[in-house]
Amino acid sequence: MLITIVAFLGVLVVLIIAHELGHFITAKASGVRVDEFGLGFPPRLLSIRKGETRYSLNAIPLGGFVKMAGEEDPKVPRSLASKSIGTRLLVLSAGSLMNFLLPLFLLSIALMIPHNLVIGQVMVEEVALNSPAAMAGIRPGDTLLSVNGKPANSNSDLHRYIHLNLGKEITILVKHSDSTTENVQVIPRWKPPEGQGAIGVVISTSDATLISQHYPFWKAIPLGVVTCIETFVLFKNAIVGMIIGAIPAELAGPVGIAQITGEVAKAGISPLLEFAAFLSINLAIINIFPLPALDGGRIVFVLLEWVRRGRRVPPKTEGLIHLIGFAMLMAAIALITYQDIIRIIGGESLIP
Repeated sequence: MLITIVAFLGVLVVLIIAHELGHFITAKASGVRVDEFGLGFPPRLLSIRKGETRYSLNAIPLGGFVKMAGEEDPKVPRSLASKSIGTRLLVLSAGSLMNFLLPLFLLSIALMIPHNLVIGQVMVEEVALNSPAAMAGIRPGDTLLSVNGKPANSNSDLHRYIHLNLGKEITILVKHSDSTTENVQVIPRWKPPEGQGAIGVVISTSDATLISQHYPFWKAIPLGVVTCIETFVLFKNAIVGMIIGAIPAELAGPVGIAQITGEVAKAGISPLLEFAAFLSINLAIINIFPLPALDGGRIVFVLLEWVRRGRRVPPKTEGLIHLIGFAMLMAAIALITYQDIIRIIGGESLIP
């Protein structure tokens, strides 16, 4: 429990501070008055004032906020709403931009830290009839050596490469049971029959060996960039999979995320940093959704003003819409949190 709480709060604080710093820095640089930089949501636990800005720690650990002067009202001195459309778009999108950039740092650090890996040979145990693997000539007893030239040293490697290329043709280097090798072309399926997987194989890792791996910073940084891009693609493919019904839509609130964070933290600092990077990308995408109270919802009003050639939605109307959106968001989080608690009581986990 202690590991879960500490790990969850640590990850949450890093993600929130990065996001809010994006808004804070761009607002200050644009001459917008920042009244408060808050970690968590009110009621306020403690605060200090430095210059014109109050820095606060709040009781509800579900996010953070940067309270800027006149977010909807251009009549307020040094208000956000009084700035140009381009400036407002920059300030409002800067939080998500920071959450897109943060994983580059987190993943690079994760690759520099020694971490354990299980490597071995990826053996084919079963091949589903009429599956892409069967049509390509892959048979039980074969060893899958690489995907698009990238070594497949474990089940997780193969799974990652396949799910990065759903719907696209990939080349798998196969070593047959008679020791001959062959490059075969396979198209992983978005929506395979139940129990078959994207290419239709059951695999295992034979001759498994546990090794410790880390990279120097000059290798870790470019690898971190590549891993960040791949993580974004996996996240996008997961969203598409949920939309088309290929994978179940499983939502996690703060309690569910805390549970997962605690389980990942037990595997070490490096996996925890990788999970934090995934959450950061998640947060960046969700915040840019065009929903009231989120950054994306505020961006919609700015774009609407641009389309209407400078005619604004009345500040009171916009403020009311965001207030209603925030209330609905809190209600949704409460419902998901209730489901998380019921699932945890039942002994279930979101990690397979």
